[in-house]
Amino acid sequence: MIEFKNVSASYDGELPILRDVSFLIPDGDFVAFVGTNGAGKSTTMRLINGLLKPSSGQVLIDSVPTTQLRTSQLAAKVGFLFQNPDRQICCSSVREELLFGFRAQGRADAEAKAKVDAMIERFGFDGDAEPFLLNRGTRQLLALASIIVMEPPVVVLDEPTTGLDFRECAKVMDVIAELSACGTTVIMVCHDMEVVADYAKRVIAITAGQVVADGETFAVLRDREVLARTHLLPPQMVDVSLRLAEDGAVAAASPAALADTLDEMTDALAAAAGACERTGAR
Repeated sequence: MIEFKNVSASYDGELPILRDVSFLIPDGDFVAFVGTNGAGKSTTMRLINGLLKPSSGQVLIDSVPTTQLRTSQLAAKVGFLFQNPDRQICCSSVREELLFGFRAQGRADAEAKAKVDAMIERFGFDGDAEPFLLNRGTRQLLALASIIVMEPPVVVLDEPTTGLDFRECAKVMDVIAELSACGTTVIMVCHDMEVVADYAKRVIAITAGQVVADGETFAVLRDREVLARTHLLPPQMVDVSLRLAEDGAVAAASPAALADTLDEMTDALAAAAGACERTGAR
């Protein structure tokens, strides 16, 4: 369980990035943090994994303040995926990268090596490959695999799909969804509202360092006031439903306008279906 109690945070004593933030994330939850750049999302993630300590208030992991936990203790509890895998990968082969966490904890024994072998097989990696010669999507998968091979109870993801094409994005997110289904707590910062809508169970919206909404994913993403305050666009299907609701309210007065809207939506969906069929996309 992760809890923020009236947390404020800043860098080098400057103006606070977070201001009096409180929330509770129970074990097994899948939460997406949304908001514009500079809202405080990445700062929140760094507070969770202990890279940053609160200026005031408390961040608690399983009821223990992060200020009382050593870095090694936090690393065992919280796995962190950086937005750019090149800031995370540091070894000369895929196998060594997957073993790195075990070596850091003094656990590079036969059991650890067996887990690494299983991870290589699961992802179809070449264990001897040079990580920095892999394509962007495979490097992201390797960075993710190096975290989940350690089996942390909490995984924090900072923009896990940035720079990925559709297929790479789907592959990464399917792995993350599998983690969630197996009981891992997943906390994700994400700008892609389509990804948020498809995978997250809960959304916490932040703007100007404060939480402005916290609830079930579609309840938050359908809230026009929240979307306006956080300067976010809803996922396409949510936008369609909102437009239909708005048009339906005035349909009696202007049925032609509603008919035109439905025709436009039908044409758009037909075009999307055709594109999916041609490319094999889901």
